[in-house]
Amino acid sequence: MSLYVALQMDPLESVDINGDSTFRIGLEAEARGHRLFQYTVDQMRYDEGKVIVRGRPVNLRRVAGDHVTFGDWTEVDLTEFDVIWLRQDPPFDMAYVTSTHLLDRVHPRSLVVNDPFWVRNCPEKLMVLDFPDLTPPTMISRNPADFRRFRERHGEMIVKPLYGNGGAGVFHLRHDDPNLSSLLETFAGINREPMIAQKYLPDVTQGDKRIILVDGEPVGAINRVPQQGETRSNMHVGGRAEKIALTDREREICKRIGPVLREKGLIFTGIDVIGGWLTEINVTSPTGIQELERFDGINVAALIWEAIEKRAADRVA
Repeated sequence: MSLYVALQMDPLESVDINGDSTFRIGLEAEARGHRLFQYTVDQMRYDEGKVIVRGRPVNLRRVAGDHVTFGDWTEVDLTEFDVIWLRQDPPFDMAYVTSTHLLDRVHPRSLVVNDPFWVRNCPEKLMVLDFPDLTPPTMISRNPADFRRFRERHGEMIVKPLYGNGGAGVFHLRHDDPNLSSLLETFAGINREPMIAQKYLPDVTQGDKRIILVDGEPVGAINRVPQQGETRSNMHVGGRAEKIALTDREREICKRIGPVLREKGLIFTGIDVIGGWLTEINVTSPTGIQELERFDGINVAALIWEAIEKRAADRVA
């Protein structure tokens, strides 16, 4: 089965070919005989009943500095594609939400991965609220008094933007940190969104485990270790990836959430686990498959495409 595949992503010219998951997904698609087309979300429009994008056909190769060849610019109705990858990075703002509404107009006639309805309704830091027994103590609010009471109950805590990504704006506040009020005032001046607080987990110094799930099934994990003196383990901010296996507790977490992910059409997801506690379920633009492939020799991209090809074949049938 040869599929016509659109990549809705950030500019392809600037990706890290040894770390970017979308690039790896695209390489595997071409190896399986699929055709690729790439566009950015700002080149997307609704026009008299159609969702149209302006972009270019692409061919990929793992050659630093020469990793992509572009075809000519053209406009395409999204329903012409068999598969559309929703892969631009957050922040999960109204521009991101709007793109999911437009993609709703073509899915499932064109298979959008991940399902845009559930991407919109299951942002990273909110979907975990469905599993309170698997997560550390968590609170969402805009009221500074609520955060002070939360800190009184739990001592050290992590405070972060509800719709942020990549470790940006994540703060570790100790029980006597005098900056809590000014920090919350700063965030309140930037936007009207609530913040999220979670009890600080000391095990984060040993790593924040990213577990990759394909169609609800765990395929492996990497451990992201923060730099010395840093709480954040995201690789965007200098975290180091290490090879690691899944524990029984982590397999139990995956067993609980896997069927929910599969039911919602969230084919490629990455969950974050610290010390046996689930902290995030990443559905927008999860990363980590290239590191996992290097550590464990698993062709994660092939597993993802096998799940997609099966769904595409079932739709045709």
